Amino acid sequence: MPTQPHDTRRYTVEEYLALEEASDVRYEFYHGEIFPLDTLTSRAGGTKRHNLLIQNCVAALRRSLKGRGCSVFAENVRMAVDENQHYNYPDVVVGCDPTDNDPRTVYRPVLIIEVLSASTEARDRGWKFQQYQLVSSLQHYVLVSQRRRLVECYTRTEGGTWLLTSVREPEHTVPLTALQVELTVTAIYEDVETGPEEGSALLRLPD
Repeated sequence: MPTQPHDTRRYTVEEYLALEEASDVRYEFYHGEIFPLDTLTSRAGGTKRHNLLIQNCVAALRRSLKGRGCSVFAENVRMAVDENQHYNYPDVVVGCDPTDNDPRTVYRPVLIIEVLSASTEARDRGWKFQQYQLVSSLQHYVLVSQRRRLVECYTRTEGGTWLLTSVREPEHTVPLTALQVELTVTAIYEDVETGPEEGSALLRLPD
């Protein structure tokens, strides 16, 4: 579960949703506890590289899904992992259900993308992935590395297990079969220089 500093009061789901509606601060919610999103974001790195990778994923998905009835959201849109107990804010989330029309929350995501950082990688790979597997609509969970060109895509099989596809070469593609879309490694890492240390990357600007 999340371990960041947080308000120790216990909230109901209704109280949490009302708090978010009235506040400029966003919170993740887990079994009655709330966690400020700005604290979580700072732990994720808050680097230009992190932000640019999110932007690249969103741009590539929106191009590929244009006119398909799917919506692509980034960072500040809430997702219900369990609408009674757990809400969070993935880096990127895609929903395609026309009945999933709440203005603030995605309830039936098809795809979630998290950009890894040194401080959150273990949580993204472990606890968070375990929680996401409980979302019945979710078909793809994608992890994007900041430190090297590496994209890992977990796809739910018909039997309910998860199949991992790892891609790293520029010409390789990330197969998002449930969306009938493929994202190229080149598109995801456009204008991004990966490096061994978090925060050390340079942005490669167009000529």
